[in-house]
Amino acid sequence: MRIEAYNQVQQLYQAKRTGKTQKSAASARTDRLQISSLGKDIQTAKAAVAAAPDIREELTAPIKARIQDGTYEVSNQSFAEKLMMKYEEMR
Repeated sequence: MRIEAYNQVQQLYQAKRTGKTQKSAASARTDRLQISSLGKDIQTAKAAVAAAPDIREELTAPIKARIQDGTYEVSNQSFAEKLMMKYEEMR
């Protein structure tokens, strides 16, 4: 076997290896992100919930006023019934 032929073949493969690495570096790809319409709707809904107040003042203001005036009364019977209904729901 001739050593010259081996060296020539080795040089040929060496040249191809460097060429491949140069091509892959030159053709670098970028990532893309696509959000579906459902995902956009969910983001819109989350933003709306985050912007909404935690306490609905239009419902709580009259009750607060009655408590401050001392005119707010809770029926023990009504309270017990609602408590039992919640207990039944949880079972």
